Amino acid sequence: MSGRSNGEEQTRAIKIVNKRGLHARASARFVKCAEQYDATVRVSKDGHVVGGTSIMGLMMLAASPGCTIHISASGSQAEEALEALRTLVEERFGEDE
Repeated sequence: MSGRSNGEEQTRAIKIVNKRGLHARASARFVKCAEQYDATVRVSKDGHVVGGTSIMGLMMLAASPGCTIHISASGSQAEEALEALRTLVEERFGEDE
């Protein structure tokens, strides 16, 4: 735990490494993870920003394999949320490929 609770927004740039990108199932897993934390999560790609708890919004980013998304979070558990989401993306959303 970071102990950070000042509400400052933090951002991580993360490369999409799974074979199908940020598709429906991956987006649902992302949302499920994001909702576990007391944090406001946003995701951006190429200037488009969506809420991290919107499956449709995440899918609309069309984040394909190899592209980079930026995940931002603010709130009392922002750092924890970012770490969990980074791990989820880097571990291919639990997919084999």
